Amino acid sequence: MNEKNPDPDPRSTPGLEPGGGVPAGETPPAEGSTPWAGPQETYNPAKGWAKGPLIIIMIVVVLCAAFFVAFALSLAL
Repeated sequence: MNEKNPDPDPRSTPGLEPGGGVPAGETPPAEGSTPWAGPQETYNPAKGWAKGPLIIIMIVVVLCAAFFVAFALSLAL
């Protein structure tokens, strides 16, 4: 990795005023990139939904559907 400073040097960057400001009509310099920021990720397996939460969600959906069907039948009678 390249460990150089990602911020542009105002002394050697054209178009910057003293103090790092940008004059009107001038395009500011691009920001630096920090690819080395943060921890190195060595193990991150892809995880799907577990069976338990899916079963609970399906039970809740079936109970809600049964409630609305029963409610609709009680209004029709």
